Amino acid sequence: MPAVTGKQYLQLFDENKMPHDILLKGVNMGIAKPGHFPGETAISKDEYRRWFEQIGAMNANVIRVYTLHPPGFYEALAEYNAKAKHPLYLLHGTWINEDKLGASQDAYDPDLNKEFIQEIHRIIDVIHGEANIAAQPGHASGQYRADISKYVLGWVLGVEWNPAIVKATNDKHSSARDFEGRYFKTAQASPFENWLAGIMEETVSYEASRYSWQRPISFTNWVTTDLLDHPSEPLPEEDMVSVNPNVIEPTTAFHAGYFASYHVYPYYPDFLNYETKYTEYKNQQGAKDSYAGYLNDLRKAHRMPVVIAEFGVPSSRGMTHRNIYGWNQGAHSEQEQGEIDARLFENIRNEGMAGGLVFSWQDEWFKRTWNTMELDDPDRRPFWSNAQTSEQQFGLLSFDPGNKPTIQVDGETGDWDKAGIASVPMQSAGPVKAAGEDYEAQKLEQWYVASDERYVYFRLDFGKDNQPFDWSKTGTMLLLDTIQDQGQHQLPGGSGLKTEAGIDFVIDLKGPNKSRLVVDSYYDPFYYEYGELLNLLPKQDHANQKNNGVFHKSILALNRPLDVPNVHGQTLHLPLDSYETGLLIFGDGNPDHPAFHSLTDVSYNEKAHTVELRIPWQLLNMKDPSTREAMGDIWKEGLEGKTIIPGIKIAAVTYRPDSTNSPDEVGGSDLIFSTAGISEGQLLQKDMAEYSWNTWEVPTYHERLKQSYYILQNLFRTAQPIPAQ
Repeated sequence: MPAVTGKQYLQLFDENKMPHDILLKGVNMGIAKPGHFPGETAISKDEYRRWFEQIGAMNANVIRVYTLHPPGFYEALAEYNAKAKHPLYLLHGTWINEDKLGASQDAYDPDLNKEFIQEIHRIIDVIHGEANIAAQPGHASGQYRADISKYVLGWVLGVEWNPAIVKATNDKHSSARDFEGRYFKTAQASPFENWLAGIMEETVSYEASRYSWQRPISFTNWVTTDLLDHPSEPLPEEDMVSVNPNVIEPTTAFHAGYFASYHVYPYYPDFLNYETKYTEYKNQQGAKDSYAGYLNDLRKAHRMPVVIAEFGVPSSRGMTHRNIYGWNQGAHSEQEQGEIDARLFENIRNEGMAGGLVFSWQDEWFKRTWNTMELDDPDRRPFWSNAQTSEQQFGLLSFDPGNKPTIQVDGETGDWDKAGIASVPMQSAGPVKAAGEDYEAQKLEQWYVASDERYVYFRLDFGKDNQPFDWSKTGTMLLLDTIQDQGQHQLPGGSGLKTEAGIDFVIDLKGPNKSRLVVDSYYDPFYYEYGELLNLLPKQDHANQKNNGVFHKSILALNRPLDVPNVHGQTLHLPLDSYETGLLIFGDGNPDHPAFHSLTDVSYNEKAHTVELRIPWQLLNMKDPSTREAMGDIWKEGLEGKTIIPGIKIAAVTYRPDSTNSPDEVGGSDLIFSTAGISEGQLLQKDMAEYSWNTWEVPTYHERLKQSYYILQNLFRTAQPIPAQ
């Protein structure tokens, strides 16, 4: 046995073969990297070796994987641990075929179980260095000769169980009796829990009989199928059924021990934001903390150690769910990600858990989220980085675009010449004078456009004089014509400035907290989905008409309307929740600078009068920039429509902002964007330059440790188990 379970923690053996508690401090590691889907198992041994060094330097002691990795993973781990002062231990998962499980709606399905058990046997052979696995699509393969069995702390079997499948299994096998095996037995268990006991029995039995090894074991669980009741949960499926570890009991023949394993995030399910038992709970620092409150209940409900096998927040630009304290799923800088992850880990430790494994080690470009998945091409996700999709940026290790650092949005322009990516100089359409006024905007002398696998970049060089740049006197609109045969033929705000082109997007720069990207209302996927299709927004009669004169804010949905029961004895009725993702953040986007803020959209250099900005591809309705695939005519083709564009036509116009308009006073509607201070005029197509970019099949990227890595490094350095009371 490499380890055993104690009362509260997993335990390792010292030099005298005595067990001692360890606090698990670790990371989850996926199996994909940019340009590849997980089933391609494309990570190299050198990459694994480098990552293990970095994880060890972070003062972590455990890695969790979900499925079989290629041989290089096990070889690199064995080689690292042979030299490391403190080895990295492994919690190994076993993946089940979710497609077959979903199709059968029955965990007892014979074909599914045969495949799952074969996979478990293979992985047991792998960790003992005795496996030859033939190549098969979507699966790691090769000769496995590295014996890492002494470093595998335990098994975490399966996946986050779909509650509908759990219930369907229970209904189909309602007459099943409790399980009784050599190593496990159940008492008053559901059919699904009996099935899990049988899978654990098979795992332990195979390894014990073939290799004479035992190690601690668990199965994946999550809040959706926990053993607690959640009276304030608004969605029935989130509290439909339980998978209870307590009804499974190891026998005296199993010496290594059994532990519970949960994925727990602070922002989902929704009861964590509303259940007063948790929202009123105070953590050890005396602050209200629903996450700590939930963990407290979870720990008390179990009679074995509880590992929080996934936790964390992403450092993405886009957001997917809110948390009552701002620990949202996304819209966090890397600094904020680290601070929140650290706080969550301290809760995990203070509430008596056996440890926590942050999700995740590396960013994962292939991932999707519910509120952006209709806006991209699912077959092309790994080939570009979508800053709007929160699931792609949970990692402590970032895959930044480019073989080396390219353009940094920091106001410094030297990197535009050194970036090695094509930047296109543009000519400004010039300032437009306000009618009847002697007005001169700051002169826009030159501007440039570039792009990479994550952003479109703009650089604006204004005339440099001895006067300070004044945002109250000079605004700039970047006008973007992306797809043919639609778009507005006049600028926002009823200014009267008309154009032959069809303007699909306007990037309006008028200083911090006032700058935003807006979209032609006819080309607004948020209104089309939630207003037209789902009737969850006030009716906008203009929206289905081309060239209707109206631009909309760029919005992402966060939750559909909810009825939250049992909140202070009442039902809380919540409308559609959304936020304006088109608002642009001013800051310094250079990771090498002390003031680095990873969510920077715009940076302004006061001395040079230079503005740099970057816009995520998805904010421009690009479904796949690697093939120049854009969203099509949504009112004719739906959100699934697409078109290949040759490039983007762009013009820049400077204007006098109307200081009487606050950024939130937008023509009487929360959707409609308005501005003022532009006189009548005509913008000809010849005044617009076209920016095109090369398509790609192999994305370029380089690795960078995020700020969050270093925050957790400091925390993990000193975090220890809580002494027994």
